[in-house]
Amino acid sequence: MGKFKIVGGNKLHGSIVPQGAKNEAMQIICACLLTEEKVRITNLPNIADINNLIDLMKDMGVDVERTTPNEVSLQARDIDFSYFETEDFSNKATRLRGSVMILGPMLARFGKGFLPKPGGDKIGRRRLDTHIIGLQKLGATFENANNYQKVTASNGLKGTYMLLDEASVTGTANIIMAAVMAQGETTIFNAACEPYIVQLCRMLTSMGAKINGIGSNLLKIEGVEKLSGTSHRLLADMIEVGSFIGMAAMTGSELTIKDAGIKDLGIIPDVFRRLGIKMEFRGDDIYIPEQEHYEVETFIDGSILTVADAPWPGFTPDLISIVLVVATQAKGTVLIHQKMFESRLFFVDKLIDMGAQIILCDPHRATVVGLDRAQQLHAVKMVSPDIRAGVALLIAALSAKGESTIENIEQIDRGYQNIDERLRALGADIKRID
Repeated sequence: MGKFKIVGGNKLHGSIVPQGAKNEAMQIICACLLTEEKVRITNLPNIADINNLIDLMKDMGVDVERTTPNEVSLQARDIDFSYFETEDFSNKATRLRGSVMILGPMLARFGKGFLPKPGGDKIGRRRLDTHIIGLQKLGATFENANNYQKVTASNGLKGTYMLLDEASVTGTANIIMAAVMAQGETTIFNAACEPYIVQLCRMLTSMGAKINGIGSNLLKIEGVEKLSGTSHRLLADMIEVGSFIGMAAMTGSELTIKDAGIKDLGIIPDVFRRLGIKMEFRGDDIYIPEQEHYEVETFIDGSILTVADAPWPGFTPDLISIVLVVATQAKGTVLIHQKMFESRLFFVDKLIDMGAQIILCDPHRATVVGLDRAQQLHAVKMVSPDIRAGVALLIAALSAKGESTIENIEQIDRGYQNIDERLRALGADIKRID
């Protein structure tokens, strides 16, 4: 297992370009199954989760043409249905959270699909109810097999009205991909409306789908018989953008984030501004000046700032761990409330070991007392529990005094492309040891 050795305390300088959005890429790759024509995807992040999903597509019979590390063409002419009943499919799909989104397009186009036990981060209970109930309402039938469920729509999918029990991003994406080729009209209320979903809808529309209400939580989809190929460019990854803002603040560095996709960031910049971080928008770039101190805003009644995650357009849960780390060196106190997932805050033990003042209230809440750099964090040895916590610990290590070690960096590699090389280009002292 690989690890990072990081000598902290260095100021970073220069500019960095965020990779394409990982969460969007998972949906877009699965959507290629809706057509027998070629689908070209650009600005693709060259990371483990995406490469594993593309390899899974190849094993399913999809023609894959990788022109550059960040561009791929997929053509799903002939699907090998026998592959879905193999142990290899079960093993590979189980390691990937996004593999569940294969199901919707397979049902739409072929009337059958396979649902493996999903993998990904172990960050509390992540239900599949939204996917299953939504597809059942469209006419799908689920049947237990060995390591998977066989799903069929013997009479084809039929449009219907549904109110989702939660605004699940992957659940909404799966249902949309199934509905675009269902007979009649499908209405989805309480749909997720993240930029990733908007992008998926735009791509499907360019393929010939009929979708109304894009960007809202009420979607109306008129089913079509066939979809064509298309070319699609992914958004900048908002989680990387947020991570780089936090990194600049923690290390007191001057940094420019190029092509940040500002209009699709929602309230992310505002949340970091509430922590006292200054930034300027220059076209589509974010400039963060060198800042020795940053002070947390209080609410108008004087109560302490609370940062909580919520479905879009609320604050994304993927940046909660980054905000928590950044708050450790702010001036002021912040209550971090991770509502959507359990167990994501347990990495704070390591931050406490580094000298941070944090009270872990319960699995969902932590109170951070900012040190205003009066006490620099000190280096420790740590293990990355998941993608986002791993990067949060990486940011902490970059600001800490001494040499830190982060093990299990395969978790970080799942979500961040060549992160060590990109940080070295900014002046970070980070080495990868295999």
